Amino acid sequence: MIYLPDPQNGYYRASRFDWSGVVPCLTYKGHTYFGVWFQHYDPMIADSITGPVEEFRSVDGGMHYADAKPGELFVKIGVGTLRKMSDKPYQFMTHYPLVDGGRWKVKVKRNEVIFTQTLRSPLGIAYVYEKILKLDKDKPILTLEHHLKNTGSVAIDTEVYDHDFFMLDNAPTGPGMVIHFNFPPKNDRPLDPGAEVVGKDIVYRQELQTKQTVTSYLTGFSDSSSDYDFTLENTSSGAGVEQSGDRPLSRFNLWSIRPTICPEAYVHLNILPGDTQSWNIHYHFFTK
Repeated sequence: MIYLPDPQNGYYRASRFDWSGVVPCLTYKGHTYFGVWFQHYDPMIADSITGPVEEFRSVDGGMHYADAKPGELFVKIGVGTLRKMSDKPYQFMTHYPLVDGGRWKVKVKRNEVIFTQTLRSPLGIAYVYEKILKLDKDKPILTLEHHLKNTGSVAIDTEVYDHDFFMLDNAPTGPGMVIHFNFPPKNDRPLDPGAEVVGKDIVYRQELQTKQTVTSYLTGFSDSSSDYDFTLENTSSGAGVEQSGDRPLSRFNLWSIRPTICPEAYVHLNILPGDTQSWNIHYHFFTK
């Protein structure tokens, strides 16, 4: 199931995440992998969103945010041109008013949905962003295919990551949940209260309770795209998903609470005017 971008009636209308590719439900062989993990829904709340959703985040949060004065404009790819409200640094949980969401087009085929956003801002920032959610015809694989063309007069320098919001059979985060990596992860803060690094795995030792969080930036990966390959598995139920990408990791953040586990893999984009960059993320769902 996929929700479509709509500035009037869309499920998600906040200013943090890319509006395309919101997946509230995906099932395979009786197992579920995404769902509603939050308690209170409002389309204008920054994280009232589900599925393998992405955020484009520049050094200052949004493109041109640091240079803008209160009342002036900045850009978030996948959202549009937004208005800065104060002198405070960019805060991802703040709702910034949408001035121009550009033009969205959606094309639905048998095994894929194609989203295209075209935006031209008065800041010299302009782009055509195409994102395709594609199901493999023969295997339980979902691919997120991206193409971003810079049609403006300034470079697009940004990171983009997938927040994921995995919910394997709605099971609480705890014993049985394991994240496997291609590299030995090194956490920059303790994985308290309930997880630890064991070799190339992060293993959850105790069930997280409400308001408990296991979070840390991770290092240890190389500059090879082969390290963008990790697996989340519920060893109790046998349900799992392997996520892989075709670009090197620039950062990696783990965020998890009782309802959801989010391995956030960042990649860096630097696109000169007139150029296009493409990247893919693959999700291979499995059961044992």
